[in-house]
Amino acid sequence: MSKLKLQVRHTTHYAFAQPVVHALQRLRLTPKETHGQRIIDWRMRFENAEAELQYDDQHFNHVTLISLTPGAQEVTVTCEGTVETEDNAGVIGRHSGHLPLWSFLRQTPLTRPGGKLRALLRDVQGPSAQDPLAFLHALSAAVRERVAYETGRTTATTTAEEAVAQGAGVCQDHAHIFIGAARANGIPARYVSGYLMMNDRIEQEATHAWAEAHVEGLGWVGFDVSNGISPDPRYVRVATGDDYRDAAPITGISIGASDQVLTVGVAVEGQPVAAQSQSQGQSSQ
Repeated sequence: MSKLKLQVRHTTHYAFAQPVVHALQRLRLTPKETHGQRIIDWRMRFENAEAELQYDDQHFNHVTLISLTPGAQEVTVTCEGTVETEDNAGVIGRHSGHLPLWSFLRQTPLTRPGGKLRALLRDVQGPSAQDPLAFLHALSAAVRERVAYETGRTTATTTAEEAVAQGAGVCQDHAHIFIGAARANGIPARYVSGYLMMNDRIEQEATHAWAEAHVEGLGWVGFDVSNGISPDPRYVRVATGDDYRDAAPITGISIGASDQVLTVGVAVEGQPVAAQSQSQGQSSQ
């Protein structure tokens, strides 16, 4: 079973046109300790902001609430650390947490199917009851075929139905379409935000998003629709939820700074964890 040690650095920089009077930001930027993922170290630093409190939300996402320094016109949030991951073919395992499994069947405004999404779903409905895993892989392929990956065509408020209608979107849209279709077919599904180590570069301009569906006998299974695969050791799970709003890296409110420029920088690089290193690491603990 292959393992990777991933080094992640995520920087978010805000430049406000006017000084901030009051602002609170909710950060979901701390990776989960979960099946196939171990947090070796993780640090958060703030410039012109400070942490007010930390808590785990209903999805077991670790949330940090920060306040921005009054009068600030630039704010930087930096997260970095090391995460060890292993290849479980995208399988996270049994359901746990505060929310019952049936709650992941409820549609949200971002996932709710309309005529276009239901038409897409009809083309892949056949094998769902007999082989839900095969159905979900077919659904992922259908979404990827119908909705081209194109940046700049959608926003954080674009719904799954709207993305299907225009035939273009990004990873967030692919995840919402997949989730809406799975739920419409009686399969619990959820949204995942996190990081992906790219094969061709270290520096990236955004975090990544994919979906997970619950399959009887396997538990939660991941589907990265945009890349046509199930998550492997290159993926770091950070937050989960009913849709993007529950798992967004940063959300919040601000007063006195209506115009802002947001710059995001993500760097992910990794190295294999050798069998000898694993043995030494376990014996030293």
